[in-house]
Amino acid sequence: MKALSTTELFCRGLPVLFVEHLGVRKVVLNRPSKLNYLTVEMTSQMFRKLQIYEDDHTVNLVILKGNGKAFCSGGDVIGTMCYILTRHWSFGAMGYKKLLTVVYLIATYKKPLVCLINGVVMGGGAGISMLGSFRVVTENTVFAMPEASIGLFPDVSASHFLSKLPGYFGEYLGLTGVCLDGAKASPMLACGLATHFVFSKDLPLLEHALSSVDSSNASEILSVIHKFLVRKIQSSLHCWNRLKSINKCFSRQTVEGILHSLYYCTVQENELLENLAEKWIADAVTNIKFTSPTSLKIFLRSIREGRGQTIEQCLVREYTIFSNIARRKITNDFYEGSRAILFDKDKKPKWDPPKLELVRAETVDMLFKALEDDDDGNCLQLPVRSSNLLGHVRSKL
Repeated sequence: MKALSTTELFCRGLPVLFVEHLGVRKVVLNRPSKLNYLTVEMTSQMFRKLQIYEDDHTVNLVILKGNGKAFCSGGDVIGTMCYILTRHWSFGAMGYKKLLTVVYLIATYKKPLVCLINGVVMGGGAGISMLGSFRVVTENTVFAMPEASIGLFPDVSASHFLSKLPGYFGEYLGLTGVCLDGAKASPMLACGLATHFVFSKDLPLLEHALSSVDSSNASEILSVIHKFLVRKIQSSLHCWNRLKSINKCFSRQTVEGILHSLYYCTVQENELLENLAEKWIADAVTNIKFTSPTSLKIFLRSIREGRGQTIEQCLVREYTIFSNIARRKITNDFYEGSRAILFDKDKKPKWDPPKLELVRAETVDMLFKALEDDDDGNCLQLPVRSSNLLGHVRSKL
């Protein structure tokens, strides 16, 4: 067995690695045994380094990746919950605020940012990657926003980037928490969640080639990425036969309406397919019925508002909702969901209220209302920054 160098041993204990090579900087999430979920320490380190790289005129390009089998499985929900339960809800909110500031920095970053997304990317992992200028996925990529299943809601900029997807695909992903895995990478690419698809075996070669880029010019970076593209994958959502049904069902104004439409669609599919319903519909219904009714209504309103708002407005709103949830004065579902899924793991959350029709509109309104007793120290205040100069680079297969 090869002996590890002092540097390698030292790096093994670091949650985030920062690597410099010529004009390229790499930010490497380095907690593979924990699927690289984000702690407050990690987000704080990333924020400081990304700021330094952005202001450094010698830096041409930043690469963001994860070590191991995951890119990033999300935020540290267990740690956040422990902070809230043993100290004060504001401690959890402070950590969440730091994560949102990193997301905002990435969304408005002035340097090209290439996210190499190989493996699991969920929750906070999606938040720090889905707004990057280049988003490269592989056959190993597994994307999901399952927060509503633990009584939270798809957040960390989800109301922004999911609202920008074609039709009502974003509602479908957020309300059902469905996974898009490597076998379904074409809809990830076609809908804009990803900009490029590369086989995982070629990622090291792509990373090496990008490490030699000596310009911040987007076309030069694209030319490097294009050398490794898988060009035969399906690149159009119009050929994905689910989209029409998804748009029909998830365009409804309420979650109850969406669920009713899915039931109706199931009947239609049963008739067309000789009593063999499309699995995706059955899975969508099952997931929605398992999820916190309050969380579902929060997300549907959040993504609908996000369609007409800036990234700043979306993040501020998401912080407000999270703070209200963390206080436990309006809903306790986040705590109950965390207990059932993450702590006791009985997978039997007792939502309150337990049914969609019992969730009062006034309850949802209160969750969207800024805390009256909040002070400037607890508000999410984002600096004025222009949009990402590169915008969202689309795949050019």
